[in-house]
Amino acid sequence: MSTTTTPTTKYHEGELIAQQLAGAVEQARCNGRVIGNTIIPGAIKFTKKQKFVVVSSVDQQQDLWASIIVGNTGFITAEPHALDIDVSKALRVDADPVWQNLVTDPPIGLLVIDLQSRARLRVNGKVSFPTNDQLHVSVEQAYPNCPQYIQRRNYRPDQNHPSSPQSQAGTRLTNEQQEWISRADTLFVASQHPSSGLDASHRGGNPGFIRILDSAQLRIPDYSGNGMFNTLGNFTINPRAGLLIPDFENGRTLQLTGRAEVRWAVADPHNETGGTGRYWDFAIDRWIETRHSLPGASEFLDYSPHNPATTE
Repeated sequence: MSTTTTPTTKYHEGELIAQQLAGAVEQARCNGRVIGNTIIPGAIKFTKKQKFVVVSSVDQQQDLWASIIVGNTGFITAEPHALDIDVSKALRVDADPVWQNLVTDPPIGLLVIDLQSRARLRVNGKVSFPTNDQLHVSVEQAYPNCPQYIQRRNYRPDQNHPSSPQSQAGTRLTNEQQEWISRADTLFVASQHPSSGLDASHRGGNPGFIRILDSAQLRIPDYSGNGMFNTLGNFTINPRAGLLIPDFENGRTLQLTGRAEVRWAVADPHNETGGTGRYWDFAIDRWIETRHSLPGASEFLDYSPHNPATTE
């Protein structure tokens, strides 16, 4: 979400449809007050302390990708109408489509997130490269998100790690990747509305919350949230999506691009959705696995107290 559709709403038609289907129209109206077109002073200070940022981008085939850019403290700076990333202070993974995508297609969605404090800021806008070492984002929307479903970690990047990023690609998940996903408690999502731009968002839950249907399809529960339905609203209009599943403990990432289908009223006898009955299925078209893309040390602290407890 990055533009308004009418003078009376901050949401595009897909978000409005999703809000109506979920019975969250009033909640979305109230929470939409936080959406602005500038980064507020407290958020400016927050961005300068962060060591990684999640980026949504779109490639020349119109496929979406979610990426993590890791850097030294201070590699992200911001002012009310702009956010800058110092690429010279960031780890560049050459196999990640994000770098080429941002050159050819300027819309961008950003999620600046601190896992340890469970704070997060979404920024959507247009990107330019005034220099080879600077990624400049003109802000169109900026707003905070609630801390729900974020697992606390103390991630300490180390770009002096002796091993360089190593990537491989494919179309169907390997057995090892399926095991990785079955243990995951965090994922990041790229979604897009054709005219309103890109979004980068977070999803989290207890290990096993991502269900593997087969080697090319996943099912993700949609828990109760802020009622805005930015991601599912985008899926309602445009099914293309990108996922990134980080493995902080082993310093690797798994990027998936494909298509999402929202399921609004599904029987949930084991409380996988926390009572919403909502899921979205993700059909995988391609994946990129990169080792040594999250260099450094990571200490798991605790699970979110909001994660639904599933039953057998």
